[in-house]
Amino acid sequence: MGSSLLSVAEQLLKDLQRTYSETNQIPDDLLIALRFVFGQCALQASDLVDQRSVTRVSSPSGRKAFQVLGGSGRLYTCFTSCHYCPCPAFSFSVLRRNESQMCKHLLAACLSQAMGLCQQEQVSDQQMTHILSGQTGAST
Repeated sequence: MGSSLLSVAEQLLKDLQRTYSETNQIPDDLLIALRFVFGQCALQASDLVDQRSVTRVSSPSGRKAFQVLGGSGRLYTCFTSCHYCPCPAFSFSVLRRNESQMCKHLLAACLSQAMGLCQQEQVSDQQMTHILSGQTGAST
């Protein structure tokens, strides 16, 4: 993502966080801006947030990750701090073709974090190691 577009996206998420914390709603102008910046995946990510498909997983050592249950039923571990998701759409559309800024899973993690709508799950450091290595979900 270009640095200026990244700045716009970051500011948009900050505005969303501020507005949602004050009103518990997303005004139309912010929805339009989300659609303009993130394209079709903005709607798909919003659906994932509405379905409460995002869980913020954290461990006693301070590590955190977001697990997003995709529409296919697959669980994706996303990292908002380094802008990464292991899904095929991220690999193809974001990394390889540079067509999108984020996949729907990563955007859903960012949106749910900004809106305070993440489910929260505490796991042990050992469980977090397994999650980060891609071996298992938080609940197993």
